[in-house]
Amino acid sequence: MKKLIAILLAALMLLAVVGCSKQENKPAAEQGKVFNIYAWNEEFKGFFEKYYKVPEGVTVNWIINPSDNGVYQQKLDEALLNQDKAAADEKIDMFLAEADYIGKYVDSAYTMDVSSFGFKNADTQYEYTVKAASDANGVCKGVSFQCCPAAVIYRKSIAKDILGTDDPAEVQAAMDSWEKFNELAAKAKEKGYYMTASFAETFRAFSNNCTMPWVDKDNKLQFDPQITAWMDQTENFIKNGYTLTAGVWDEEKTNQMFKDGKTFCFFGPAWYYNFCMNNAMDPENGCVGDWRIVKGPQAYFWGGTWLLAAAGSDNTEMLKDIFETFTVNEEVCTNLVKNDNQYPNNTKIVEKFAKDESYGNTAILDGQNDIAIFAELAKDIKWENHTNYDQLLNEGLQNKLQEFYRGSVDKETAMKNFYQYVKETYANIVVPEG
Repeated sequence: MKKLIAILLAALMLLAVVGCSKQENKPAAEQGKVFNIYAWNEEFKGFFEKYYKVPEGVTVNWIINPSDNGVYQQKLDEALLNQDKAAADEKIDMFLAEADYIGKYVDSAYTMDVSSFGFKNADTQYEYTVKAASDANGVCKGVSFQCCPAAVIYRKSIAKDILGTDDPAEVQAAMDSWEKFNELAAKAKEKGYYMTASFAETFRAFSNNCTMPWVDKDNKLQFDPQITAWMDQTENFIKNGYTLTAGVWDEEKTNQMFKDGKTFCFFGPAWYYNFCMNNAMDPENGCVGDWRIVKGPQAYFWGGTWLLAAAGSDNTEMLKDIFETFTVNEEVCTNLVKNDNQYPNNTKIVEKFAKDESYGNTAILDGQNDIAIFAELAKDIKWENHTNYDQLLNEGLQNKLQEFYRGSVDKETAMKNFYQYVKETYANIVVPEG
């Protein structure tokens, strides 16, 4: 499967040089009656069905495949490669992409210029979300309905036990650098707590601050100092019992969000509440209201969902309407905050909530205005040093090192296994010898 993904990726990159000719809007009578959307989960599907009014006579067809082990991309790539041959009602009209691999698609001929069907990016969209959806020539191929600044989500009750206070300002002061964060982890251990519940919990906070890409101009694999700092911190945390060795999505980790959990903090953006913290909001065993957020050691972002316009779509009017609904429609963007605890890609709506003294997230943060905190963090989001290799290299490094952290192999073997994984996944990348 890994080899197939690499082959499909190469095919997409090759076709990128062909470019994408502008597509004129078809008259209303010629617009398609089936709108096909590819996605990896039902998160956006839920928002779509709640807030978007599908034009009369149009059927929306969702094709959902899990992202695990690259399955979503594999299925999507196969469909895109057959896009020209597909019947009109079977062509992809829109598909979703994440930050880790969006460049693979926007730099290909399988996505089209949003201006070709009359959509114009509003100045209320966060700049990095537009950059992420644009190709090497600055041609925008889609939009994101959300912005994803991420924070440290901590337990109030555990903070009080460790620090004697749960006040966000004082908690932030106790972890405003990685040195302090590590010191706080030692204090948490003394009190019988874990600082984090996953060996990879802090990975994104480091990796999203890298100053160089995974692969250099000579196709050589390289480790940014932020990545090696994460590796050093994680090895130290496991050695000292400051963290569990669970993966970020593992049940062992999420069970720590129940009220009897012993973990001080978790790392995540606004979507993390709904997607990952169900255990925390369990009415019987959870700990609703026992959470607060702070910036933590350094600003970062995690993920995001982009809606990309598939070349060959015969539903361009609906594409434009969807893009506008989830970026400039103020009622929808407002409801995403009020009803769904989302952080919308609309600075005007964000500013309104950030300044509203009566607003607070009562669903999980006991009334804290998380939008105000996220708004400050969003100012520091940069879109730099991303490559089309990011998702599989990030995941591969974590998976191979987890074997070391759990004691099944030594560190040298874990790194050799990672290099072998890179060779098998991307034959063009040059890895260190030995």
